[in-house]
Amino acid sequence: MPALNTTTLSSLDPAVAVPTYDRTAARTGIVHFGVGGFHRAHQAMYLDRLMNEGKALEWGICGVGVLPGDKRMKDALDAQDGLYTLVLKYPDGRFEPRVIGSILEYLFAPDDPDAVIEKMADPATRIVSLTVTEGGYNFNAVTGEFEADNPQVQHDLQPGVAPKTTFGLITEALVRRRERGLPPFTVMSCDNIQGNGDAAKKSFGAFARLRDPDLGEWVESEVAFPNCMVDRITPVTTDEDREEIARRFGVEDRWPVVCEDFTQWVLEDHFGQGRPPLEDAGVQLVDDVMPYELMKLRLLNASHQGLCYFGYLAGYRLVHDVCQDPLFANFLLAYMDREATPTLEPVPGIDLEEYKPNLIARFSNASVRDTVARLCAESSDRIPKWLLPVIRHNLEHGGEITRSAAIVASWARYAEGTDEQGEPIQVVDRLADRLTATARRQHDDPLAFLRDREVFGDLVDDDRFTTVYRQHLESLHENGSRATLEKLT
Repeated sequence: MPALNTTTLSSLDPAVAVPTYDRTAARTGIVHFGVGGFHRAHQAMYLDRLMNEGKALEWGICGVGVLPGDKRMKDALDAQDGLYTLVLKYPDGRFEPRVIGSILEYLFAPDDPDAVIEKMADPATRIVSLTVTEGGYNFNAVTGEFEADNPQVQHDLQPGVAPKTTFGLITEALVRRRERGLPPFTVMSCDNIQGNGDAAKKSFGAFARLRDPDLGEWVESEVAFPNCMVDRITPVTTDEDREEIARRFGVEDRWPVVCEDFTQWVLEDHFGQGRPPLEDAGVQLVDDVMPYELMKLRLLNASHQGLCYFGYLAGYRLVHDVCQDPLFANFLLAYMDREATPTLEPVPGIDLEEYKPNLIARFSNASVRDTVARLCAESSDRIPKWLLPVIRHNLEHGGEITRSAAIVASWARYAEGTDEQGEPIQVVDRLADRLTATARRQHDDPLAFLRDREVFGDLVDDDRFTTVYRQHLESLHENGSRATLEKLT
């Protein structure tokens, strides 16, 4: 069985589409931080689609890893000349494999931070993009302010040090470009954050101001930070995925990517040094991304939170099993219809009455085999950005909060660390120890979990919310998740 690399492309199963362009003629124009499954199923796929049409060959990607765990990705991609297999899984069980070739190189910053900085300082680099997760922007969840006391940030602010953070590396590259008389590259966030470009501008501007107030003003005035909305369900690659791809298509891929067949990218057309013709690859270029991103964050992402804790407590481990259960599907649709939709603005070109049931259909795709545990991870970064804005809007405007409060209560119950069968739960969260400790106190103090103001702000002070929340939490403890949802639906 051939291992995937440049020399074996021509010998792959004809069912596997491969790059039709000359990769040796392609050049790097984008440096991307956070080369995980989502980036490779989404942005890298769009670039590969353009390259297969003979376009954007000067917009190849240089991936960058910053965290220690990113070394595994570098090793996998280096062994495969940057190639990997992307497999679309359709609801009818069909698999559609394609080898993606748009990632031309990969740099691991801890090994050589200066090489990463110089790559961005190169005039050929015109976009630096990011998928560093919701927590990667270093904002306080309650105040929304950049956390200047972060130890790694403090390290990178010391004169002459080798940067360790995304902030330090990118800012140093901007400094060098400025000193060399080169225009700044565009910083393009592709993370699931409302106003992700605005968030990136605020974050990098704050870091630059800490380094030098004049530099901060220059970053905020001269660097373009477009907003965008990205959407494609991409579960974590498993050994089973690797084995199935090898069995079906006869290719050994160290780190393939599997995902649903749906994809969407809505992008603000705001770039300082040009961009690829992404509209030719199906990207929606718009003047205002906000209606689209609110739709996605409050319907899709918040619904993920709505299903994952209840589902896990009830014993489900795969997302499609949860959403194929009418009890859970009806709960999610009611949340979307009655609580999330009233907080949204009109979305040009989107019929929400089609979009919402289509979300349930996408979640129910058994071929994707997305895990409930993946959706439960890093909740302290996700709930404040995806669900709490819905709650606050409805509290302010007299809207419904019953189901949103139930979702928060289900997270509080999940954070106790045991499911309804008494089996241990591995709570994956940057605040896991603290969250579990407070959750385990809520039998004596039902509002203990909500008292974490870093996560919830002043929500614990709102009697209307806490009354409903306590009812749901009590029901979860006494009756379990299914009975609690049955009361709601």
